[in-house]
Amino acid sequence: MAIVTLAAVLLAGCARARTAALDGRPVLPPDPAVVHTVSGPVRGAVAADHRYFAGIPYAAAPVGPLRWRPPQPAPTWTGLRDATRPGPRCIQDTSTDVDPSPTSEDCLTLNVWTPPPSEQPRPVLVWIHGGGFVNGSGDIYNARRMVGRGDIIVVTVNYRLGSLGFLAHPALGPADEIGNYGLADQQAALRWVHDNIAAFGGDPHRVTIAGESAGGMSVCDHLVAPGSAGLFSAAIIMSGPCQAQYDLPSAERASREYAAEVGCGDEVGVDECLRALPAERLGRSLLYARMGTELLSGPVTGTAALPVDPMTGAAQGRAARVPVLIGTTADEFNLFTGLQFLRGRSLDAAAYPGLLDEAFGPDAVAVAQHYPPERFGGSVALAFSAAATDGIFACPADLLADALAERAPVYAYVFDDPRAPAPEPLRAAPLPMRAAHSLELRYLFDVGGAPPLDPAQQRLADRMIDYWAAFVATGSPGPDWPAITGGDADGGPRMSLQPDGSRVVTTFEQTHRCEFWAGLRR
Repeated sequence: MAIVTLAAVLLAGCARARTAALDGRPVLPPDPAVVHTVSGPVRGAVAADHRYFAGIPYAAAPVGPLRWRPPQPAPTWTGLRDATRPGPRCIQDTSTDVDPSPTSEDCLTLNVWTPPPSEQPRPVLVWIHGGGFVNGSGDIYNARRMVGRGDIIVVTVNYRLGSLGFLAHPALGPADEIGNYGLADQQAALRWVHDNIAAFGGDPHRVTIAGESAGGMSVCDHLVAPGSAGLFSAAIIMSGPCQAQYDLPSAERASREYAAEVGCGDEVGVDECLRALPAERLGRSLLYARMGTELLSGPVTGTAALPVDPMTGAAQGRAARVPVLIGTTADEFNLFTGLQFLRGRSLDAAAYPGLLDEAFGPDAVAVAQHYPPERFGGSVALAFSAAATDGIFACPADLLADALAERAPVYAYVFDDPRAPAPEPLRAAPLPMRAAHSLELRYLFDVGGAPPLDPAQQRLADRMIDYWAAFVATGSPGPDWPAITGGDADGGPRMSLQPDGSRVVTTFEQTHRCEFWAGLRR
């Protein structure tokens, strides 16, 4: 990390990047590339339509004695820190990874995207990346379009993943303190935003947490986590299967098995053994919960950090009373079914019972009767994908939205572009991707990996950024998007996001057969 002398800081900045004038208005920075954080000054990159500050540490490196400990304050510095390149990704399984960027145990950094400096403080979106809690990083999400069009600040965050983020082995500490190091990292990043974002032109009182997939699950957790209270003013949950949480006894069993697999199975000295392992040994996935045919790591409920799972917490009225934007894609599980095929799994009629049993256990027979392939043109892949989309994503999101709407404004959506661009390898799958899991992300961020949007899709992308930015700024996506009313018999209105014109729909529960899934839960 490039460091120059304090004299250079004075020549470049001469003052803090953002200070209050006597009339209460902020003073524009003399050098928009230099910002003074509480830990020290950073120099980012400046373009005509945005500023970018990357790789800023929000906590100390969680290495050595800090491995499997709560995040500690970031060290301070006096020289000007280079903030033009993102930090390394957190340690993760790279065996099937096409991302060439490096990984490191020293990874607790964040990136800040801002519009050009202004006298008015901007609202802030803190983005928590997905990846099943075993992969991913904040620097994948290029927020240039969002900050430029939406006039908001976007912060993207790295947090500990897999075993380094969520191992719940009893030897690592008291039972109520283990298993949620990655969640604690996210909370530390939110505290950093509270303490520092004004220097970047942000409003620390208007902070929205947002995430997709595992990031959406994280947002659900923050809604009920005691340590997250007061750190955000609104929340966006995108495709978060928030029912797929793991309880402490189950997590402890899985963690003991993991420790044995990496050579630390003896009951005596497990703590020392695990802490002495090279970080590369810990890159393999720690797998807890099941999401259909996919496996997740992630936060552990029944702990001090997460006393209750978010579905239960919301139903009991224990979730934070903040505006929520929540939604799914129309064809979530098409992505995962396509991945199963690419991994060599059969998707013919003989394989269907096994797929359903793996995904739904004792409910597999009932699901098979409700989702016969004949109803989907004889396609097992489409039948299974529809069942998993409805049972794992759509209907749990509907249930959560209804519970949250009893206490705070909730706005729901379904992303429904049947021609959403998908990565090239998935085109070999025996089903169309349609509006599959994660494909809406490129409408908000420049994430790459797929063909570009066509003009109609670009118009939808612009509209989505407008909606998301309005929600971040005001707690509402706009006057044309009605809120859900708790207890709506039909599940309430949703905005259907489509390239040929978005519209409010009230048939979401019927489309996704939520009455059937509610019957299975009873």
